[in-house]
Amino acid sequence: MTLIFDIGKTNKKVFVLDDTLTICLEESCQIPEINDEDGFPCEDLEALTAWIKGWVAQLINKPGYPITRLNFSAYGASFVHIGRDGKPVAPLYNYLKPYPDSVKEKFYLTYGSEEQIALQTASPTLGFLNSGMQLYWLKHQRPHIYKNIAVSLHLPQYLAYLFSGHYLTDITSLGCHTQLWNFNEHKYHTWVLEESIDRILAPMAHSDLCIPALVMGKKTSIGIGLHDSSAALIPYLKHFTEPFVLISTGTWCISLNPFNNEPLTTAELREDCLCYMSYQGKPVKASRLFSGHDHEVEVKRLAQYFNKPANTYTTVPYNPDWESPVTYNPELLSQFGTYENAYHALIKLLVKKQAHATGLILGKNTRYLFVDGGFSKNEIFMRLLSREFPHQQVFSTEIAQASALGALLCVNPQSEIHVSKIFTTRHYPS
Repeated sequence: MTLIFDIGKTNKKVFVLDDTLTICLEESCQIPEINDEDGFPCEDLEALTAWIKGWVAQLINKPGYPITRLNFSAYGASFVHIGRDGKPVAPLYNYLKPYPDSVKEKFYLTYGSEEQIALQTASPTLGFLNSGMQLYWLKHQRPHIYKNIAVSLHLPQYLAYLFSGHYLTDITSLGCHTQLWNFNEHKYHTWVLEESIDRILAPMAHSDLCIPALVMGKKTSIGIGLHDSSAALIPYLKHFTEPFVLISTGTWCISLNPFNNEPLTTAELREDCLCYMSYQGKPVKASRLFSGHDHEVEVKRLAQYFNKPANTYTTVPYNPDWESPVTYNPELLSQFGTYENAYHALIKLLVKKQAHATGLILGKNTRYLFVDGGFSKNEIFMRLLSREFPHQQVFSTEIAQASALGALLCVNPQSEIHVSKIFTTRHYPS
């Protein structure tokens, strides 16, 4: 069996999976945030570490759980800064923390325009979400902390280090809008070398590397950890060989195209496109929308305006008679006769935006569109989306715990013969 920790920003999950990809144990928790030295909320790294070590201690020698492998997937844009004693010397800063304008201006005056750096690193300018800029900020704004850093590890690799004892960098974390990696030249960007920041970055390793280690006296193979979005793509890459785009829907709706090798353009960057990195080290062109958040805001507004329960939208079926030529406008809800009319108009607007965002990274040969997450269960969304893509086959897919399964497949490749059984798909004809 394989023990997997899937660490989201909100939910922390632990899984035990067997070689047939069956989930034998699943537990989750939420860990309250603490504040960094500026009073901004951040991950409680000490509590997270204790929670993970507690589960390992409970399960590693548990009868009936022959665990031989351990791996991690975790959210990106997060560094753990480790001192010479192997312990963290700084908070795990929140990627939503505001980035100081003065530091940003100094960086771009020194190293080139925002547009130029963004094109080279396939990273829109995102402040602390560009995790490399966290290192630049520390060096120039917190030198008393920076001087004590022996190595900075992305969060998934820090969690793996706790058990393997090895400092490593994984390409899926490095390639996740960090602004560290020059996608054109396949090496660290010049600014990283000129600032000598490469000296505190660990050696790079392949995502499928396994390190033998003794964990509480038991021989165990430790993976090096993966960025969660890249991990979630792995089951799809293992199962589908023809070109596809995965639209992963949640608070953010992210379109991922592992088959589009065209370099990012300035126009694409301006529309919030970027590149991730697959576990194979190949660029994955992506676009982002905040649609899940927008949907959440608007359904609350609709419920209030039409005096309906908050979850009414979950019971609205697709009905072409409820479609309206009127564009959804939250300030003009009176133009819709019913909740159903307004909700269809809302979804139509979100689908139009999604079709545009996905179209930016679609490429020439994409045959399939797979939609997973919340919107994949929304009949109206799926039917309207299929209409927008008459030349592709559109499927909703349900794959339980894709990030955890991707992390498992990296350390247990023989399990990929069972990948087909984990997919539930439904075709939506255009």
